[in-house]
Amino acid sequence: MKGKIILAVMLVLILSLAVACQPTTPAPKELPVLKIGTQPWIGYGPWWIALEKGFFEKRGVKVELVEFVTDQDLNSGLASGQFDGANIATHTSAILYNGGVPVKLVLLEDASYDADAILAKEGINTIKDLKGKQVAYEEGSTSDLLLNYALMQNGMTINDIVPVHMPASDAGAALIAGKVDAAVTYEPYISAALSKGGGVHVIYTAGEKPGLIGDFLAFPPSTLEKKGDAVRKMILAWQDALDYLDEHPDEGQKIIADAVGSDLEEFKTAWKGVKIYSLEENKKMMQGEIQETYKEVVDVLLATGAIEKAPDANEVITDEYLPK
Repeated sequence: MKGKIILAVMLVLILSLAVACQPTTPAPKELPVLKIGTQPWIGYGPWWIALEKGFFEKRGVKVELVEFVTDQDLNSGLASGQFDGANIATHTSAILYNGGVPVKLVLLEDASYDADAILAKEGINTIKDLKGKQVAYEEGSTSDLLLNYALMQNGMTINDIVPVHMPASDAGAALIAGKVDAAVTYEPYISAALSKGGGVHVIYTAGEKPGLIGDFLAFPPSTLEKKGDAVRKMILAWQDALDYLDEHPDEGQKIIADAVGSDLEEFKTAWKGVKIYSLEENKKMMQGEIQETYKEVVDVLLATGAIEKAPDANEVITDEYLPK
């Protein structure tokens, strides 16, 4: 009996030593996290591809996209530190700067041509025809900028129309319902409105001034100081998504269409009106061209009284986080 007990004890000791000698598997390293405010705009499409296809994790970063409907809510969230960075329009950085919320623009994402537009009912064919008419648009958004630019180019101001403020997602619907005479919005809401017919048509697009409507990935300086490496990894995933979109256009476009809530056929039409920038194109643009465009946008904001002071384009836009 005693021998059996001794043998059992020896077996336990041997098993314990065997387990102890097994090589330990290190715990998986936690990826840095970036929370990014965004909106249902097709120009941000590559981020949804990167999310669905796991490109962020492959680059060593976890990205959470926080969805917003209006510019105002997104800007408030960025200003209050609800997330690390955001996809914002070019002019938004100048508005934030004037509100005491400086940001750095680290990646030029897109430029809109036919994907931002002014729509009108039958009988209104030019910007001058908008005089005295009700125009729906989202205050402080790209629609606001486009409308003011179009009015300025025609010797008019916002005082020549009857502004009706509402989210860009609702403006087209209000026009179709006959509640307003014209609407300023962007894709996919443009295609959705035009598909309803009823005489609704385009009278002006952002293509009248290339570069006026564009978007950047933006971060407060404090985030860049703490999470600069994570930002670089996120930017690399942008190019991964573009490469995937080139190789699998149908699947890539469907991912974006689903993300923004657009019918696929309407999306394909809308997609033609947007220019998406690669990392290589970013490097070239940031050598001076995009800074000049930024100054033109700021000039419109100053002329319309949207801002009081102009931020320095060279201090706002940086290529430091692009791959060298």
